[in-house]
Amino acid sequence: MNNVGYLVYIASVHRYFLYSNGKVIVDGFHCGDCLQVRVNGVWVSTRFEHDCDWYLVGLPDVTIDGLVARI
Repeated sequence: MNNVGYLVYIASVHRYFLYSNGKVIVDGFHCGDCLQVRVNGVWVSTRFEHDCDWYLVGLPDVTIDGLVARI
């Protein structure tokens, strides 16, 4: 997992993107896509899912926007 960036929601396509240094690393996560996110200084493995809104499995109280992530 070398691609580290931050998660941004793009409303026009209803998906989260992963950006680093102003470049798109992932142009739209889908349900089931796996990644690691940094929570309280620790890398946590999770995956994206969607119900009424996007969420990260196992991280119900974590705000996704701006979260540092890697794939």
